[in-house]
Amino acid sequence: MSASNTGNRKTVLITGCSPGGIGHHLAKEYHSKGLRVIATARNPAALEDLAALGLETFELDVSRIDSVHAGRDRVASITGGTLDILVNNAGKGLSLPATDCDIDEVKEMFEVNLFGVMRMVQEFSSLLIASGDGRIVNIGSIAGVMPYPFGSAYNASKAALHSYGDTLRLELAPFNVQVITIVTGGVKSNISRERRLIQPTSLYAPIADIFAERRVGRSQVGAMPTADYAREVVAQTLKHHVKAWFWTGKFSWICWFGATFAGSRAFDRAFSREFGLSALKSILWKQKKQN
Repeated sequence: MSASNTGNRKTVLITGCSPGGIGHHLAKEYHSKGLRVIATARNPAALEDLAALGLETFELDVSRIDSVHAGRDRVASITGGTLDILVNNAGKGLSLPATDCDIDEVKEMFEVNLFGVMRMVQEFSSLLIASGDGRIVNIGSIAGVMPYPFGSAYNASKAALHSYGDTLRLELAPFNVQVITIVTGGVKSNISRERRLIQPTSLYAPIADIFAERRVGRSQVGAMPTADYAREVVAQTLKHHVKAWFWTGKFSWICWFGATFAGSRAFDRAFSREFGLSALKSILWKQKKQN
């Protein structure tokens, strides 16, 4: 890809760069490739090690339009009014049964996972167009393709992001801005580390132990090292022509195969067993029989 008006050095802005997550490693990898990296997070103190490496850092909360607008102005000041790559990485997770989710909490998640991306695109599109060869990188998930039980709200936010990116790709093509969706499989990240438990009043209380062990406990087992993931993503996004969707991370190829050749119900039986739904059905059947 060509460089913007900052000289021969391309500039990338990344959201959600707190330590231990995908954004943090992406920032380091882009930096190692010689790009000017602007790393952002809600808590600027979390960016101190990146700043020590020579990266530009500042606070940016994608759920607040005033923060996004201020970030746009700051980037324009740094670069002279252009931006080569925008990486929409900031994300929020939620692992609970659909009937147990607090709708206000779901809204907060969508404010980051979907509406935050929309805010970033609207505010930074002029800078990307001005670069002459802009890129928007949306960090999606196989959760937006596969029906992971107890992740309905999160899955929906990522599916919406994928659809948004597909349309955005067409709409921005006349302005020479390419859009790539990274369909992310299992990757070591802080996003899955909040432990949520099934409450005694839940419909799923009979399998609360299975939920805790499988939905939460296994979320990071065997996940792709974040540094490896970052290398693959950065390499793809720096190509002359990027893919519409790039699949990477644990189970990503299985998801691609199932979604491409087997249809929407391809994973139903396996997931029902894995996440205890088959066991719950058996428990409920026995209870009904006893009554």
